[in-house]
Amino acid sequence: MTALSKYARIEATGLWRASPEDQRREVIVSIGDATLVISDMKDQALAHWSLAAVARANPGTRPAIYHPDGDPSETLEIATTDGEMIDAIETLRRVVERSRPRPGRLRLFGVAASVLTVAALAIFWLPGALQDHTLRVVPNVKRASIGAALLKQIERVSGNACVNPRGRTALNKLGTRLSSGPLVVLPAMTRASIHLPGGLIVLNKTIFEDYESPDVAAGFILSETVQRELSDPLRDMLADMSLRENFRLLTTGEVSTPALETYAEHLMTAGDKAAPVDALLARFSAENLHSTPYAQALDITGETTLDLIEGDPMMNKDTAPLISDADWLRLQNICGG
Repeated sequence: MTALSKYARIEATGLWRASPEDQRREVIVSIGDATLVISDMKDQALAHWSLAAVARANPGTRPAIYHPDGDPSETLEIATTDGEMIDAIETLRRVVERSRPRPGRLRLFGVAASVLTVAALAIFWLPGALQDHTLRVVPNVKRASIGAALLKQIERVSGNACVNPRGRTALNKLGTRLSSGPLVVLPAMTRASIHLPGGLIVLNKTIFEDYESPDVAAGFILSETVQRELSDPLRDMLADMSLRENFRLLTTGEVSTPALETYAEHLMTAGDKAAPVDALLARFSAENLHSTPYAQALDITGETTLDLIEGDPMMNKDTAPLISDADWLRLQNICGG
């Protein structure tokens, strides 16, 4: 759109309010990829409004007050001094309005063709394009927030995260040693390990309590790390959710509680997944760890994990202890109070 390109670099300040109960806050307004982007003063996106769905509450009056079409509770006020931004928004709204189809008797077939085209785009192109755009604009802090909210839903069935102070200290040491990012242990998870948006890796306490070697727990952590690198956990979550939830995250930065509940149930009922063997062995090698204990924990016979055993990068080699014996004992008791 030529008009959109013309105004792509315009920015202005405004006063944004997410709902009537919230206080207005100063924000930066810019024109993005077919959206009106509302960011805080640290350049963190707060909301994205589709330019095709921006309505004005006070036509012809300044300061201009805008809201998403159909939702006047969320407002954005742009001061008279930022007239260039107001003019740009009004120009784009007129362009969008002129582009809306106005069917008549003589354009019946044209409208039918347009409807079919739009339907095809909505079915085959829009979901993927919307997901890709959402993944590009969601900041890391919001990913971490979504991961924490998802963890809360998982805790409803798996019990609250284990918070034994000494165990938590030992867990942080293990995470630092493996460069895994934040780790959490749950007392009754239906899977051995999962990874969530924001980099969080969640572990079942059994991987500490049921084995004698910390190398087994390390294997589960490295497996989740490899899978996290190969497939964005936020993409996996959005792929399982509806197009409406994708759009909600894009425009409001939030995911509804029912959607989080449903996805948490999906994660807990899905089977444990194994990371690709070659990539996982490379991580064991980089960390100077044996892969055999982990392979035998997955299958005590070794029949289904023979590649991990035969490809053990530290085979016939002595390795330094992953963590101290004292820290390992603390990890084994992390859920013990």
